[in-house]
Amino acid sequence: MQQQKDLVGLSRYNLKENIYKYLSQWYWFALGTIACFVIAYTYLRYSVPLYSATATILVKDDKKGGVVSDLAMLGDMDMLGKIKNTVDNEIEIIKSRTIVNSAIKELNLHINYISEGVVKKSDLYKDSPIEIIFEDEKNFPESLLLKVEYNSGNQFILYNNNEQLIGQYNFGQQIKYQKYSFTIVNNLKNDNPFNIIIHIKPLSRVTSNFMGRLGVKLVEDRTSVVQLSFIDDNRKRAEDFLNSVINCYNNDAVKDKNLIFRNTKKFIDGRLDSIGIELDSVERIAEIYKKRNDLTDLVAQGGLFLQNAADFEKSLIETETQIRIVDSLRQYVVNNKEDLIPANVLTVSSEDANNAPLLIEQYNALLAEKKKLQSTAGPENKRIIKINSQLSALKQNIISSIDRIRSGLEIKKKDLAAQQNRIAGRISDLPRQERESKGISRQQEIKEALFVFLLTKREETAISLASTSPNAKIIDSAMASDTPVSPRRNVIYLVALFMGCLIPFGIIYIIDLLDTKIHAASDLLALDIPYLGDVPRAEENNQIITLNSRSSTAESLRIIRTNLEFMLNQVPAGVAKTIFVTSTIPKEGKTFISVNLASTIALSGKRVLLMAMDIRNPKLDEYINIPSKGLSNYLSSTDINYKDLIIKQEGFKNMYVMPPGIIPPNPAELLMHPKVEALFEELKTQYDYIVVDTAPVSLVTDTVIIAKFAHCFLYVVRANHLDKRMLAIPEGLYKDKKLPNMSVILNDCGMKKGYGYGYGYGYGYGPETDKKKTLWQRILKR
Repeated sequence: MQQQKDLVGLSRYNLKENIYKYLSQWYWFALGTIACFVIAYTYLRYSVPLYSATATILVKDDKKGGVVSDLAMLGDMDMLGKIKNTVDNEIEIIKSRTIVNSAIKELNLHINYISEGVVKKSDLYKDSPIEIIFEDEKNFPESLLLKVEYNSGNQFILYNNNEQLIGQYNFGQQIKYQKYSFTIVNNLKNDNPFNIIIHIKPLSRVTSNFMGRLGVKLVEDRTSVVQLSFIDDNRKRAEDFLNSVINCYNNDAVKDKNLIFRNTKKFIDGRLDSIGIELDSVERIAEIYKKRNDLTDLVAQGGLFLQNAADFEKSLIETETQIRIVDSLRQYVVNNKEDLIPANVLTVSSEDANNAPLLIEQYNALLAEKKKLQSTAGPENKRIIKINSQLSALKQNIISSIDRIRSGLEIKKKDLAAQQNRIAGRISDLPRQERESKGISRQQEIKEALFVFLLTKREETAISLASTSPNAKIIDSAMASDTPVSPRRNVIYLVALFMGCLIPFGIIYIIDLLDTKIHAASDLLALDIPYLGDVPRAEENNQIITLNSRSSTAESLRIIRTNLEFMLNQVPAGVAKTIFVTSTIPKEGKTFISVNLASTIALSGKRVLLMAMDIRNPKLDEYINIPSKGLSNYLSSTDINYKDLIIKQEGFKNMYVMPPGIIPPNPAELLMHPKVEALFEELKTQYDYIVVDTAPVSLVTDTVIIAKFAHCFLYVVRANHLDKRMLAIPEGLYKDKKLPNMSVILNDCGMKKGYGYGYGYGYGYGPETDKKKTLWQRILKR
């Protein structure tokens, strides 16, 4: 049993069986595919094709390798900011509502000229034979729909959106409608009649629609090459719109640049006037400062002052030295008695300085003469006395001369000190003067540099204003593809093929998923009940198997007859093997199985009795011609012999039938009568096999009442009829052993769909069954 369950687990999913399940419904797949292809063709026939136009431009960008922007000429001036047009910003500008709106206005794309066809409408764009011109562009309608009907000549009929007649007009005639004044011009060169719808859409809505279809992206991250794309149902309009967007973008950029240039020039002119005044003021301040401080060249004058200060310092030191020498000489002269006075110590160049050495020289000469006389004369010598007198006078003259020299030196010292102080004052003023002079010079230099810079920039701005270039260089003008991007025929047909297969597949799958009926033997193998075999659908519902029957139904019943022998091998010899046939619910074919199983066994030479014990709803008369009296009459009366009720089946040598009789009011009670047991005891000795057709077990208890008389129970399950959930009934009966020696067979499983969806049957052997197989059968039998 465990092995059987393992086999069940392996056989629950059969790939070949599932494939055949869908292949058997091939006509639904074919029908679904044809229907989807028809829908796809209709959709492609009447859908409006969409074309994609692309254009490529080079945006000037100094960040990503593009041409340096002309607006960067003032990039080094913090006061004006750093004006740089990056590609990222320019892409957003191209996609902006302002640019798209300008392009739409330039081409009047919010005005549509539509030709009405039988099924669909066509947008004529520039192929329109007429054109509407509004006199006042400021008084432009936000939304308006007009219909123009032209037959011939120069006149046309104008209708509003409600098909109401507005009037008949000539082409070129001024028309006043509502608050608008416009003219309709005929561009057609022939007199072919036409009906044209003029639809003026809200500009804001059209702009939003075009913005949604406009694509702007970088070709590569490290370049400033930008690709523009636009999808529209008119190739020419798509190309014109992209070219107009590029043109409006360049015009807007040039306009912005010119505005910046003009404002820059105005700013520079104003600053030049202001800085010129400031520069003149700074120069006047510098002039006054130099005059007030007696400055010409501050550096040269500073060097001269330092040189003079050094010279005065040197002279002062020399004078002080001379004073100390004079003081030493005077002291020596005053304290000198008889010594010579040095005459070469005075270096002063003055009249007194020149006389002093002469006096000293005279003094030294008289002193030498005196010393010479003293060696020969005494102190009282007149010559010595005269010399002493002269020495005394010379000494006083020398002292007087030295004093005058010292006085002159003191005066010179004071004068040098005064000069030194004056020069020191001038030198001490130099850092301040230098600082003040540098501040004035710095202001002057800044003003001059800024003045010159602005003069240069004014010339550059004038040149740029005269030669302003567009912000985008067109690499490839707009060009639309010849093949529409939508709808894509190959994709549509591929989707149609896919949906044509998917929809039937889904329907079949859902039906199968929701289907709870038993279809194949695999649905029964999950039961613990022994599986005896299956019976394909018979060609005729009331068919009875004969000796020459070679149908799949006959062969399947012969197989079941053989398998039954294994179920009945425990029956003692000399006792009829009693086989009860039952089902869960009516119409599962238990009577058909009973009749044909009995006939199959009878054909084997066995003496068989077919008893109809489903006395509540007998169906035996659908297969066999039987009398009205039968088992129920025997059980309900006491004077009827059962042998009189048994009839021999025509065409069969060993097959006998006990009819069910009339339908009694109390069938259960009749089946519980002791006569039933006695009847079986007696019949088992007269026949080899007894096949009993019983009532369904789920509705009445009749079968369970008489189950004890059976050697074997055949439980019939009809494919595509019994709900799988009702298999719990036979499973419960089997486990509770209410039906002895129970086995199950599958009935009506289909001649071509073996196991419900499987391989097909090949019962029978001989010329009659040797039929040519179809291609599908040959493929699936491999």
